[in-house]
Amino acid sequence: MNVSAWSIRNPIPAVLLFFLLTLAGLMAFKAMKIQQFMDIDLPTVTVTASLPGAAPAQLETEVARKIENSIATLQGIKHIYTKVQDGTATVTVEFRLEKPTQEAVDDVRDAVSRVRADLPGDLTDPVVSRMNLSGSPILTYTVSSSRMDDEALSWFVDNTVTKTMLAAKGVGAVSRVGGVTREIRIELDPARMLALYASPADVSRQLRQIQQEASGGKADVGGAEQSVRTIATVQSASELAAMDILLSDGRRVRLDHLATVSDTVGEQRTAALLNGKPVVGFEITRSRGAGEVEVAEAVRRKLEELKAAYPHIVVTEAFNFVDPVIENYEGSMKLLLEGAALAVLVVWLFLRDGRATFVSAAALPLSAIPTFAVMYLMGFTLNVVTLLSMSLVVGILVDDAIV
Repeated sequence: MNVSAWSIRNPIPAVLLFFLLTLAGLMAFKAMKIQQFMDIDLPTVTVTASLPGAAPAQLETEVARKIENSIATLQGIKHIYTKVQDGTATVTVEFRLEKPTQEAVDDVRDAVSRVRADLPGDLTDPVVSRMNLSGSPILTYTVSSSRMDDEALSWFVDNTVTKTMLAAKGVGAVSRVGGVTREIRIELDPARMLALYASPADVSRQLRQIQQEASGGKADVGGAEQSVRTIATVQSASELAAMDILLSDGRRVRLDHLATVSDTVGEQRTAALLNGKPVVGFEITRSRGAGEVEVAEAVRRKLEELKAAYPHIVVTEAFNFVDPVIENYEGSMKLLLEGAALAVLVVWLFLRDGRATFVSAAALPLSAIPTFAVMYLMGFTLNVVTLLSMSLVVGILVDDAIV
């Protein structure tokens, strides 16, 4: 069957078909997500093992090398990279592209489980995770308030802001930058400890038993079954300071007789600066499959709701990696349209035939626009690679139209 000859003899079905395809392409183009790069699923797995206080040499011989030897027996491995720091060993396993990612994660997790008994007992359970290329922050904001200090502001970000931002569509993670963390500090007095023949182990052992809630079974109360809980918690630092410490010789002494108990903040190991001034900020990371533009719009709507609920809060945008994505998208679309227009102009200058020029001009949108419908159905997004590909095929479309 000659499709071209049949379409010439019966133009109405062909015209309606391309009309429907163009309409579907326009609808798909409007629904497609805009990203900087597409989501790539690479079969790369990371194993993170922590042993607080261990030196890099100890981690290398007792942890990293054993994990490497167990993982090296797996099939499809391309490279194994190991990074050892104070207290942490990170093993990155890169598989060949044909290896399914979930299968790679399961294989590595099984390999780590096989040598878990040979690793040090104080080692925390190794964390096996897949590499996520969409895990870099796209937006960073700072928060300030005239009514809150750094501790209250940090808790506001950890609790209120994080919950609000995670409710936005496409937000994968919210992490605080800078700020402080509340800490109950107990500073033992060596002189008093020596005078009372007390040891830090006595204090540590009994402090470990507080701040616990456990199930106490069930009880019948008023003919109804009720759950019973055993609660051993303190409500304030002063209540903790009044706690009795049982010494090894049977005597009891208050905690504040042995140490200074203070409700303060932990040691600050990270800092965030905006224009040279310390601030408390938070970073927004998109989830896999979401577009940067739609995530930014959803975050800004949530921020407006947050500002309306807390008028004393001032939110300032510190970094924005979404605007470059929009600029690249608009620039690519502009170049695509300019390329199509120049291609049609070149055809008219060389052929000097209005009908041939019209055929070439009509072939470009009728071929390019329905492509977006196919891209949408296949899960593609509007990113640097797809838009560059569309720009490159414009010349091929013109050649085909001329032929």
